[in-house]
This record gives sequence, structure tokens and C-alpha cells, in this order.
Amino acid sequence: KKSEALDHLRELHAEPRSLADWCPNMEERLLSLAIGPLCDRLRLMFFGNLAQDWSEFVLADLGIFRYEQVPITPGSRGFRHRQDVDDYLHLRACREAFEAGMPVTEVLQQLGDFSNDNPHIGERYQRLLLKMAQQLERTGELDSALTLYRDTRAVGSRQRQIRVLERLSQDGEALTLAEQVIAAPHNAEEAQLAERARTRLRKRLGLPPAAKAAKLIEDRLDLCLPRSASVELAVAMHLSEPDAPVHYVENTLICGLFGLLCWEAIFAPLPGAFFHPFHTGPVDLHRADFHARRAELFAACLARLDDGSYTEAMRRTHAEKFGIQSPFVFWELLDAERLEQALACLPPAHLGAWFRRLLADIRENRAGMPDLIQFWPAEGRYRMIEVKGPGDRLQDNQKRWLAFCAEHGMPVSVCYVEWSE
Repeated sequence: KKSEALDHLRELHAEPRSLADWCPNMEERLLSLAIGPLCDRLRLMFFGNLAQDWSEFVLADLGIFRYEQVPITPGSRGFRHRQDVDDYLHLRACREAFEAGMPVTEVLQQLGDFSNDNPHIGERYQRLLLKMAQQLERTGELDSALTLYRDTRAVGSRQRQIRVLERLSQDGEALTLAEQVIAAPHNAEEAQLAERARTRLRKRLGLPPAAKAAKLIEDRLDLCLPRSASVELAVAMHLSEPDAPVHYVENTLICGLFGLLCWEAIFAPLPGAFFHPFHTGPVDLHRADFHARRAELFAACLARLDDGSYTEAMRRTHAEKFGIQSPFVFWELLDAERLEQALACLPPAHLGAWFRRLLADIRENRAGMPDLIQFWPAEGRYRMIEVKGPGDRLQDNQKRWLAFCAEHGMPVSVCYVEWSE
């Protein structure tokens, strides 16, 4: 191993030497890049992040990746001035120090009195605070964790506060916070977790239970099938019929249809959304104000569901944009045939309900959708099927999607599979 060889060499040659000392007869010149930090800064200023690099130009020129062409103007820039770039790099250095094991107290000292009103940078700062608070909670420094959770506006911090308050035996304060979260949740996941905490806390405090939401009644399907490497594909093959095909789509179909209908809104050239030619989607896609900043544009797209023009709009986008990178459309899983089946079988009212739920919280709601969908094109109907193999159970985000579908009268079954062998 290289590490073992290096240790052995260090024993033989403890003192560092220059290349000329090691190889006095070498005539070649050795060049060393000494402007790495400057190159990183320039790359950051262009891409707005340090995850992408200059190979993007090569991949685009070769046609391996194709990107939507969004107008780039001075107002599009992610960084407004030098301080934004400096703050981004400072945050990155602090995050790397934290991930390398630096104690949270030292990272906080390194952060200093950090403040920046750039949303792109502010969100990164809030996420770093949340991660450090979670580390303090894991190591049992509960008072410090609680203080840091209260200092961050990151989604998820209030739920962690409730848990820490419980561990500190401050159940009354935890219940008060849980009630506040239920009254004004950031998203469905936070509401679900807060309701569980409220039930637990009221019981512990000797209070009468709060009213519970109606229990989800599953349309259950039980199958016993030969063992297969993929339980979802096994169910799809078992249920599929010539006039009623079953597709393994999981989250890709609804997200893909949303991406086709709302392409113009998603790729609208808003300030700070796109600032170089190699964006898969807008930078603010997962920020809380993503929908609000484009409310009129999304309203115009969704209005097509009401006037019937949505089918032609989706077909046109599919034909014109096929293969272009998108945060929602996975082209290899949404060919023209599957698109036509979906348009023939999915009611516009159901499409609208799904799309509005996506817009309410894209990060959270783009996952957890049922695994399979079965189309009856001749009858213009469908059903979705969530598949659970032996010993598997519904996850929280899946339960939320199933409850949403039940609330809106959407046909969904949960298929529980046992192996026959």
C-alpha cells in the first residue's frame, strides 16, 4: 500500500528534501500549480458552486449533456459583490473544518458574527448551523444544541427542539412548541412529526388526547409470488395485461408530467436563478419562496388543466425539449408512448392536485409516490400501486402521499408481497 511505503520511507528519510536533492541529475523542469485558491475563486464566481468544474464545457460540446438556454444578464448573477464570494468561501472552510472533526465550539468561533443577506449564502449558513446543532445533540450537549437549534431557521430545527426539550424533561415547553408547529407547519413532514410528539407529550403530562386525524384505510392487495430480485418488477409483471400495462415509475411520472407542463415557469430567467449555461434547474428550486417568486407563471401553466390545452402543451414540450437536462423530467422513463397513456388515463383534476402538492414543498413531496401505475387507455382510468415486500412497511412520506390520494379520491392500492419459495 502507498501509505505503508510512505511510512517506510519516512523512517529512512525523516527530513524533507527538494527535488534537486532527490534527483540531482534530472534535466526536466518541474512545474507546480501555485494559484489553486485563485482558480477555485474564479470557478466559484462562474458556477456559483464548487461542485461543478470546467469539464462542463467539454460535456456540453460533445452533446453528452444538453441544457436549457436561459438568458443570462448581470442581474442573474448569484454573487452581487466580492463580499458574497468571500462569505461563501468562509462558510465552505468552516463546513469542511466541521466535517473534518473540529469541535462545534471552535467552528462557531471560526464563523464569527456571520451575516449575509444573499439567500443563496444565507441558506447554506442555516444548514451548517442545523448540522452542528445535530452534532451537539448526538454528543449529549443538549443545552448547547437547543440554543443552536433556536438560532437557525432551517426546516427541521423546530422538531429537533421538541426532541431535545423532551430529553431535558421540559415536557410542557415541548408541548407548547409542538402545538405551534401544528398550527403553522413548514411542511407536511413537520406537521406529522409534531402531531406524534403532541400525542406522546399529552399522555406523559396526564392530559386528555387531542383529536386524531382519520386513520388511513388502505385498499390492500396481497400477493404470493415467486422470489425475484425486484419485488416491484415482479408485481408489475404479475398484474400487467395487454390492455392494461403496469409501469414501474415511482416518483418519475408525476414529476415528469409536472416538468413538461410547467417548463416555462421552472426555467424562467429570474434574478439569481440561473447564472451560467450549465444549470439542470434553478438554484432556488428548494427554497421556500420558489413558488411565490413564480406564482403568476405557475398559475398560467396550471390553468391549462382547466381549459384542456394541457395535453398539447405537454406533447409540444416533450417533442421540443426531449433530452434537455431537467430537475423533474427523466426522459428515459417518459417516452412518447407512456406520455400518451398518461394523458389518456389521468384526469386533469388529479394532475392539478399532484402538481400543487409538489409546489407546496418540492424537496419533500417529490418523493414517496407509489411505485407502480396501471393504465387502462381504452377506459380512460388508472390506479397506482405501492409495493411492499416481506417485512417492509410504509415510510412516513409514503403514508402522507397515500393519505393525500385518498383525500382526493385517487385510486391507490398497497400491495403486500410474500415469496412462494
